[in-house]
Amino acid sequence: MIVSALLTSVGINFGLSVLFFALYSVLRQQPCNVKVYAPRLVAEGRARLRGRFSIETLLPSAGWVRRAWQPTEEDLYNSCGLDGVVFSRIFVFSLRVFSLAAIIGIFVLLPVNYLGDHLRDIDFSDLPNKSLDLFTISNVKDGSNWLWCHFSAAYIITGVMCYLLYAEYKYIAEKRIAYFNASKPQPQHFTVLIRDIPLHAGNSISDTVQAFFTEYHPSDYLSNTVVCRTSKLQGLITDAEKVYRKLTHLKSISSSSQNQNRSGFFGMFGKHADLVRDYSKKLEDIEQNVRLVQSDSRREEVPAAFVFFKSRYGAAKALHIQQSVNPTEWVTEWAPEPRDVYWPFFSTSFMQRWISKLIVFVASVLLVILFLVVVAFVQSLTYLEELEALFPFLGKILKITVISQVVTGYLPSLILHLVSALVPPIVKLFSAMQGYVAVSQIEKSACKKMLLFTIWFLFFANVLTGSVTSQIELLFDPKTIPSRLAVAVPAQASFFIAYVVTSWTSLSWKLNRTIPLISDFFSRHCCRSKDDKFEIPSIPYYSEIPRILLFVLLGLTYFLLAPMILPFILVFFCIGYIIYRNQLLDVYQPKYDTGGRFWPVVHNSTIFSLVLMHIIAVGIFGLKKLPIAAILIVPLPVLTLLFNDYCRKRFLPVFRKFSAETLIKRDREDLSEPAMAEFFDELVTVYRDPALMPIRHLSSDGEHTSPLLS
Repeated sequence: MIVSALLTSVGINFGLSVLFFALYSVLRQQPCNVKVYAPRLVAEGRARLRGRFSIETLLPSAGWVRRAWQPTEEDLYNSCGLDGVVFSRIFVFSLRVFSLAAIIGIFVLLPVNYLGDHLRDIDFSDLPNKSLDLFTISNVKDGSNWLWCHFSAAYIITGVMCYLLYAEYKYIAEKRIAYFNASKPQPQHFTVLIRDIPLHAGNSISDTVQAFFTEYHPSDYLSNTVVCRTSKLQGLITDAEKVYRKLTHLKSISSSSQNQNRSGFFGMFGKHADLVRDYSKKLEDIEQNVRLVQSDSRREEVPAAFVFFKSRYGAAKALHIQQSVNPTEWVTEWAPEPRDVYWPFFSTSFMQRWISKLIVFVASVLLVILFLVVVAFVQSLTYLEELEALFPFLGKILKITVISQVVTGYLPSLILHLVSALVPPIVKLFSAMQGYVAVSQIEKSACKKMLLFTIWFLFFANVLTGSVTSQIELLFDPKTIPSRLAVAVPAQASFFIAYVVTSWTSLSWKLNRTIPLISDFFSRHCCRSKDDKFEIPSIPYYSEIPRILLFVLLGLTYFLLAPMILPFILVFFCIGYIIYRNQLLDVYQPKYDTGGRFWPVVHNSTIFSLVLMHIIAVGIFGLKKLPIAAILIVPLPVLTLLFNDYCRKRFLPVFRKFSAETLIKRDREDLSEPAMAEFFDELVTVYRDPALMPIRHLSSDGEHTSPLLS
């Protein structure tokens, strides 16, 4: 890619970003859009659904930026929990690291690269038509002493990165302990989920659980709640929701003639029918069936139960001690928050979960292979010669300067962004199939899958596909990894710079919430719905965290090779910090709080990126005929991995379990709390399948007053 093509991409994306920012600042001020751009504030009563229109609302304003910047970390914690704080800290950490990296890269490494004279003679007058390779380390002459600048920069950025990683890990671990100590007694702290309970003839699962824990945990056991199979109920409740929404829509239509329809073919023949009356009768029948199923005492029980204990320490003992000689029976895990429970997969057995993981693995491999084809096509767009060879009829069109610059500088990264947007929901579906019992567990598993997909598909696949096909041999000859990467990675610098720039547009596009905006518009103007109920979204950590970590990977790997990428990455983090804070405070409502458990994923990914930078540095110094520098770089990945091992032993246990000291201290504090008796009374009922709770659609309309099952 030449400089002018990059400038074309920067211009297009900068213009689109400014346009989307201006559009957002106007749309968010319209009273009719408050449910789209501030649904959380509406639900909490801090924003009005209707307001007075004024001409000032049609003028772009940057006031939302100030409001997103002002809240403190304590405000963010109170609003979004520790997970929201951790998500924000990823941006803070990245801004600190890449601010220093950008200073070193732009003012030291970039001039050294450009003045290297290895690829051409200097001609500043023709700079727009120069290749971006002139700004990479490839332009530095072999054996040049200027390469020691890159060597020194590698040590500096590694030291700073490790120091900041340690500080962040320690800070978030302390926050997690403080979060636990300051919280009120929570049901999940006293509850253990037991799965794969062995069945005994003549005994119910509840009796089996009670007998087992009364015998082996007599001083700690409190009670249990067995999980029931409710798939039939779930289907009935889903049908009731659909009918209720249709009924609500019909009632919101002002003209009574619109509530009349013919009973024949497609509503064109037969007698007129009162749709409101018919749907009301249908909803009443469904609710009656729901009550009958809920009251059936012969509901099928699943070999899983929530077991409640009298203390946090008692629950922890039961959790961390193997309960049976057979490790596939009486399998224990911490119970999730009641709002976090994912009920459909309680029915899966140990063997079913194992088979599901195998199926998901095979499906993931097939998905990666499928997307490799897409990567190969995207990479072909960055090389006009290959594109003309594949499509000869495009030869004349591609010779037009503007079109060639758009095709090579903007189109490949745009296609990759659009294709990548299809992956998160597929990955989340794969994780849901594996038998997790909490939404947070599903999303954390999806986050790890997305991270692997992001690293191996978006980074390595583009690097390897974009170079010679023989690079696949890299997988079979580990000794050549540094040298192969040292050749392949710099060759894709221009592509990834364009990808980072295109991400500005995708971020600003996300800010506008286009799909919810269109949906809300049609529901108000086309469907004429007056239903004030609306869904408040939750932030998809499983897709957003890997996306951010990809830019950390790109920034570190190209820090030495192509420092021109660093300012663009820094701009991405600045934009993302403001946009995501705005969305966390106004739009997203947390559906769970893991207490910061996403940070170890962030830490491990950053360590991987750092080690990858070291491996590439070893290869690049070897190719540049500076073997002493290559040898002296080798201690860096070793020291980094030792640092990571220390962090794992020092901080990771805090994210997996709480110490006996912490648990017993909290239990002793609760002894003096008179409200604990009431808490334990409510504890035995808090983990109840929502399908067993009464539905009151008709009673809320005043048309049906008979009580449902309580």
